[in-house]
Amino acid sequence: MLNIEWILLYIALGGFVGFMGGLLGVGGGGILVPLLASILVYQGIGGDEVVHLALGTSLMCMVISSIASIRAHASRKAVVWKVVSGMAPGIILGALLTTQIAANLKSAYIALFMAFFMALVAVQMFVNWKPKPSLKPITFRGLLTSGVAIGSISALAAVGGGFLTVTYLSYKNIVMKKAIGTSAAIGLPIAISGTIGYMISGWTKTLSTPYTIGFIYLPAFLAISIASSIAAPYGARCSHRLPEAYLKKIFAVISLILSLTMLSSFVK
Repeated sequence: MLNIEWILLYIALGGFVGFMGGLLGVGGGGILVPLLASILVYQGIGGDEVVHLALGTSLMCMVISSIASIRAHASRKAVVWKVVSGMAPGIILGALLTTQIAANLKSAYIALFMAFFMALVAVQMFVNWKPKPSLKPITFRGLLTSGVAIGSISALAAVGGGFLTVTYLSYKNIVMKKAIGTSAAIGLPIAISGTIGYMISGWTKTLSTPYTIGFIYLPAFLAISIASSIAAPYGARCSHRLPEAYLKKIFAVISLILSLTMLSSFVK
């Protein structure tokens, strides 16, 4: 049942995720998906596909945040559009195919994958690991292949796009500032294709669930998107006053704990 208490809870969640995203310059999927899944469970929505519903809704929220992020980075000429156009077809293909496969997977398997992936992200943030630059030039084939991989992983873990894209572009000798800006631009096709994929794959499975379009829960999407867009600039302002390295470690720990909590809840 949808009432004002749930709407307020989604607004609070959106504000928290938006603030953390602005503060650390990373996507909030690692926080949003586990918390959203937990709220949906308590609300009695989603049933056996509650993780699918949380992922689809999270990716739709990313559409809004990605547009704002692209504008900010593009204004600073920090987006390598040639890379974006090269990776986008692979990202779209990977995300669309994976969402169709994910629709037939149990929530436990997706929760397991998310927990494993977030463990890798946490380790990377703690040790600040960076790949050694490659001597090979960027090719269209390489961009297409990496796009398929990034799109596929991001469809199962809404935290995957930015982490994997920045790592890959750094490996290909793109300076960090442009790697981050380009990653933000690549986040849009990830979000759009993932959203469409979860809408299609969940279309017949959520017909009896009110306020849904496939695996998208509209009240949560609207409340979280509005709140996060308002809170993100405040997080960005605070980022200039606080030590980013320590905050990223805290973010990694929080994301990992939440993912493991979701894992323990859905893997029986």
